[in-house]
Amino acid sequence: MNIEQLRHFLLWCTIINYAILLLWVLLALSGNGWLRRLCVRLYRVSGEQFDAINLAGMSFYKLIIIVFNLVPLIVLYVAG
Repeated sequence: MNIEQLRHFLLWCTIINYAILLLWVLLALSGNGWLRRLCVRLYRVSGEQFDAINLAGMSFYKLIIIVFNLVPLIVLYVAG
């Protein structure tokens, strides 16, 4: 695998991962909160606990995208 293929691969990984993150955010912010009600019923957590867990999950996922996809992509473009 050459550098150009690796750049292309990381670019698509970044795009797909951010699309997944955007979908997650849209589901979390959905108008009637059906996802929140469903998870509160299934896992028996309070609404505030669900919101905290959801926000922590989204933040962690975004950090992982940046560290493992975006930063290596930028390095490959700068270095090469």
